[in-house]
Amino acid sequence: MLSRIGSVRSSSLSLGFGLVKRWLWSKSDTGQRFAVLWGNGDYGRLGLGSLDSHWSPAPVLCSAFRDQGLRAIACGGAHTLFLTDRAFKETWRRKKLALCWRSNLTALKYLRVVAHKLSPTLTETGRVYATGLNDFGQLGISDDATYSAEPLEVSGLPKEIVRISAGYYHSGAITVDGELYMWGKNANGQLGLGKRAPKAVPLPTKVESLIGLTIKMAALGSEHSVAVTDGGEALSWGGGEYGRLGHANDSTSFSFFKSTSEYMPRLIKKLEGIKVKYVAAGLLHSACIDESGSAFVFGERPADRLGFRENSEATPSLIAELPYSEEVACGGYHTCVLSSGGKLYTWGSNENGCLGIGTTMVFHQPERVQGPFSECIVSQVSCGWKHTAAISAEGKVFTWGWGGSHGTFSVDGHSSGGQLGHGNDVDYMKPTMINLGGDVKAFQVSCGFNHTGAILEHI
Repeated sequence: MLSRIGSVRSSSLSLGFGLVKRWLWSKSDTGQRFAVLWGNGDYGRLGLGSLDSHWSPAPVLCSAFRDQGLRAIACGGAHTLFLTDRAFKETWRRKKLALCWRSNLTALKYLRVVAHKLSPTLTETGRVYATGLNDFGQLGISDDATYSAEPLEVSGLPKEIVRISAGYYHSGAITVDGELYMWGKNANGQLGLGKRAPKAVPLPTKVESLIGLTIKMAALGSEHSVAVTDGGEALSWGGGEYGRLGHANDSTSFSFFKSTSEYMPRLIKKLEGIKVKYVAAGLLHSACIDESGSAFVFGERPADRLGFRENSEATPSLIAELPYSEEVACGGYHTCVLSSGGKLYTWGSNENGCLGIGTTMVFHQPERVQGPFSECIVSQVSCGWKHTAAISAEGKVFTWGWGGSHGTFSVDGHSSGGQLGHGNDVDYMKPTMINLGGDVKAFQVSCGFNHTGAILEHI
């Protein structure tokens, strides 16, 4: 068996993207999107066919993705999920074109002959693949392998999937008609399958208690889950310690002996009457944004990390200091909010500079992240345990915070980090752009515990 800790490979981006160009269809075709990953490679979470860590982005050259682009990526504790998109099978189409020209058919005659055959060239959309650690079945594959170093298709999803989520040891997927499927670790009820469900569920299982509701988004944390319906109702379930579910579990002396776990989705009562549009889940806290742009946070906050002054808050609390908000992300002990104007705000624990403010001081209230973002708009943000990533409106990827050189396990002096993608494993206290080359644009970024992934497209 391969060692759990792989070596560090810091191959150059020019080589990596040269391989992509040869592997993908030419840029003149459909603009097929692909994935790159970097950081800790333990258990094959990068999907690169090995356990090596990578300090720079490396393309996922999976044969399963050759005929279908990628729509989304979700990085969890030590595993990664991929969601495919529809794409033409170019080899089939080009072969037909070649036959057409060899037969000296006119373009019109060609269309009449093969138009009825073009639709089958579209691959199925919304398929889910997974790579990495599988000790609790979080990959959702049909065998009992403890890990996979390359993406494998998740088994048993009966419908097209439109959204994916990865927690620390569990995974989730939402179908085109709003059904939620969950799999992986379930020790605290984080799969929402009921108290009698197994402690680990290796295959996707529909959350039956949500029948009749249309789920639009789900966020998975370390031991809990949060979801929002198309009607703006917010629900949470799983481990409820530190108030991260927002249900105001009592804190009397007798509650020490009482489980705070919720084994089935439960409506967050304090948010009743408020239409929630976005949810996020971190290590021990959660957050959401309503349709009016207000941000709410609930859960654990040592040293007043979550932005309000009370010592505890087991129900959602409004963060009044923010402008109209569009998106929120939760990390280990920090939170980021993206405003409607593309400005990024952050607060909480600032270990390793994960707030991007230029210091390691704790910030109790939202602080705007400036640096390169003082001159450009931010379009998306993601938080890992102690690192953060964001995409600018121009499709550039910026990362900052914990680089992996401190606080990681290593063998023979090798770091298992590199999750910032700058070719090293040091910390960065300000947003720093990753060198992806001038011919690609990022559409999505996702931070795991200590690895990072992005969906790119050639331009």
